[in-house]
Amino acid sequence: MSKRSAKILVFSTEKISDPAIDMAGLLKLHYPPEVFTIPVRCSSGIKPRWILRAFEKGFDGVFIAADGSDCSYGESCTEKTGHLVERVHEMMKSQNIEPSRLRMAAICSVCSESFVKQVKSFNELLLKQEIQ
Repeated sequence: MSKRSAKILVFSTEKISDPAIDMAGLLKLHYPPEVFTIPVRCSSGIKPRWILRAFEKGFDGVFIAADGSDCSYGESCTEKTGHLVERVHEMMKSQNIEPSRLRMAAICSVCSESFVKQVKSFNELLLKQEIQ
């Protein structure tokens, strides 16, 4: 890939990971410029078709910034989101899309540095791959 930055779609949760992402900007923590966020209420509510559509639309990677155990919608949020990621990985394989192009991590409301580290690492991985 000849780009300096991969195009990454981030699904962030409104009450937990979204504030951390906003705080990263306020703290002037730098991460790749081709990162686009879509807020969702709970990461377990993300639909597989949304993720696959992102790849159809030219995104190099999709990152799910999950709530972890802080989710106000249910204790099993992380587990449900993990199962969603596993299911989508299988769908990606069947469509010849590299599963490593989808990543999930729990990002708490004050985890701005963790978010930046995760996104930078994901960007580096995507840039190393030969994505068509």
